[in-house]
Amino acid sequence: MNIHEYQAKELFKHYGVPTPRGKVAFSVDEAVKNAEELGGNIWVVKAQIHAGGRGLGGGVKLARSLDEVKTWTSKILGMQLVTHQTGPEGKLVQKVYIEEGADIKKEYYLGIVLDRAKEMPVMMASTEGGMEIEEVAKNHPEKIVKVAIDPIIGFQGFHGRNLAFGLGLSGDEMKYFTKFASALYKVYIDKDVDMIEINPLIKNGKGEFLALDGKVGFDDNALYRHPSIEKMRDLSEEHPTEIEAKASNLSYVKLDGNVGCMVNGAGLAMATMDIIKHEGGQPANFLDVGGGANPQTVAKGFEIILKDQNVKAIFVNIFGGIVRCDRVANGILEATKITQVNVPVIVRLDGTNAIEAAEILRNANIPNIISADNLVDGAKKAVALANK
Repeated sequence: MNIHEYQAKELFKHYGVPTPRGKVAFSVDEAVKNAEELGGNIWVVKAQIHAGGRGLGGGVKLARSLDEVKTWTSKILGMQLVTHQTGPEGKLVQKVYIEEGADIKKEYYLGIVLDRAKEMPVMMASTEGGMEIEEVAKNHPEKIVKVAIDPIIGFQGFHGRNLAFGLGLSGDEMKYFTKFASALYKVYIDKDVDMIEINPLIKNGKGEFLALDGKVGFDDNALYRHPSIEKMRDLSEEHPTEIEAKASNLSYVKLDGNVGCMVNGAGLAMATMDIIKHEGGQPANFLDVGGGANPQTVAKGFEIILKDQNVKAIFVNIFGGIVRCDRVANGILEATKITQVNVPVIVRLDGTNAIEAAEILRNANIPNIISADNLVDGAKKAVALANK
């Protein structure tokens, strides 16, 4: 689950992570009022959407008067903001964050993610603040400093000093930075965060550090422990089909291809998408029906996949372990009764009761249900039929 910048900064402040003062606004009048209450003579008007690259897309503007606050807010609110992370369709801006101007002397990057190979959180810092970290990693990997933090001992002073040395900091600046990084790590651990990114992290004229931006994503599986975090969820920023799938206990992520995928198990789902791409196709979704799939679950999966008009074929790839293949086969037939399945469905079933499942599908005699001998055969047929 992702949250907006203004929500991330509210969370940061609670943990003592310094940020510029700011207020969220849902209208032009509210934005102007917020600027007046913040005081000063320079403000930043920031579009609030779940995507990066807002500045390049025209969603972040500097205002040097209340009239400019009004002008920029009028232009940003209601715009369909397109960035490299939204896709060409963009995202509708429904709120802005009015923030006081900051005394920027230097911009940095600071982030925390889980390194699954090391089985530890890794804190990353770079002197190349304001740039996409992926571009920095690609073109200047030497400019990214990383420290792995053993969760048993937590964030220690030497972690902060190692990062600070890598950024060229010393003296009081090193102390400020270490304190900042320590507070940020506490947010990461306490709230079951998946990822924190501050880009840019700025150093002001006093040598103090402030989070000028804030992106935070949480582990969905841990939200039951954090009701206050779950209340921050903005469903308008999520795809309606993904919301519907979650309500049905299905793991679904919409993608841009034309081959719908229905698989049981996240690992098999990833492998299925990989082989579709290997055969020259593009997966239209990630859909894991889970180990306890039943006919109703499978039917719901078809209904969700077919809401994507880009889908031209569906590849059902099920390994029967906990879930029996005959259940899946009955689910496919159930889906054809309650949902108009008007695209080819390529079915590869293997494992528990696979023979019985093949018999069920064969006796159904439905023309657009096509059996596959194995994973490769299924992927080839799905890609060919989707492109045809």
